[in-house]
Amino acid sequence: MAQVQPPPPVKLICGIIAASGELLDAAASALAEAVGPTDLTSATWPFDLTDYYHAQMGCPLWRRFVSFARPGDPADLSRLKLLTNDIEAGFARRAAQGDPASSAPRRPVNLDVGYIEPSKLVLASMKNFSHRIYLAHGVYAEITLQFAKGRWHSLPWTFPDYASGRYDEFLTAARDLLRNQ
Repeated sequence: MAQVQPPPPVKLICGIIAASGELLDAAASALAEAVGPTDLTSATWPFDLTDYYHAQMGCPLWRRFVSFARPGDPADLSRLKLLTNDIEAGFARRAAQGDPASSAPRRPVNLDVGYIEPSKLVLASMKNFSHRIYLAHGVYAEITLQFAKGRWHSLPWTFPDYASGRYDEFLTAARDLLRNQ
């Protein structure tokens, strides 16, 4: 019989989607305050391979990632998803309080928390689907990308922006930081 082993540490990351650089910066600061210091920030890319969030967030939208300096425990993913949902809700409350009659988006930021381990990228979601596994507290997880033979590989359910390869350089750099911690 196999012995129970604690999981190896993972590299916590969070994708941020927002309609402005200022909101991306503010969300990154809120994440650092809530989760801990960051050690890597990605470039900023247009979030332009879907219009899924336009009604909630406006357009154009931008995507940026941060990774966190402290090694993470994969068992914390559901707690972190709830925490990032609270951060999102705080941004929405502040936007609504600013001017309820304004055209400010209902959802100023979207936070996609997950983790990297040497063989994969795992993202958290509040939505169930056939390829997602229930964690706790209404949170599910999915393997979004696999790392094999020196590169990231998409899966049939991988979101188009992740499958495009545009984030691979950041994800690989975060993976390298994990391997060297």
